Amino acid sequence: MGGSLTALLIAVVGVAGTLGAALLTQNRADRTKRMELQAVAEQRREERAHAEALRLAELERQRQSESLERRRACYITLNTASRQYVTAMTNHIHAIRRGEDVVVSLENLEAARAAYRDSYAEAQMIVPDVVARASGQAKDRLNEAYGKLRKYAAAPSTYAAELAAMEPELHEEVWPSVTAMRVAMRLDLGIGDD
Repeated sequence: MGGSLTALLIAVVGVAGTLGAALLTQNRADRTKRMELQAVAEQRREERAHAEALRLAELERQRQSESLERRRACYITLNTASRQYVTAMTNHIHAIRRGEDVVVSLENLEAARAAYRDSYAEAQMIVPDVVARASGQAKDRLNEAYGKLRKYAAAPSTYAAELAAMEPELHEEVWPSVTAMRVAMRLDLGIGDD
């Protein structure tokens, strides 16, 4: 019986080895498949994250572009209104000196002032601090000049010398602040004076 037991034992070991090898091979195949599926899932997560990052970057670029366009439109309106306001003050000074069309020039001045005030109010909500400071200084100069002009225009014969000094004052004090505001707006838009 010793030989048949040995043969049986060898057969059992052979069958166990064969089955064990099949199980080991299957286990390794399952582990390799799991690793492949994990790699594919990780790649999909990375692709989704990349696509989301691209989408967010595009939204941010679009938001910045829209913001730049809003500021540009606001700057155009504010620059135009401030220049027209100074021009209307100059025209009113000339009308007072000539003694003609004073009512019409005053109406034009008030219309220019209202347009400037509206554009300045809009700018306060849109512009960055550096432009807000420059536009605030220009506003202060414009308001000071307007106040003086209205005072002098009320009694032109009493303030004849002051009225004569107003036009140079507009050129020396008001226009430079309007120019500084324009420069700040251009720099914010990325337009430099080369």
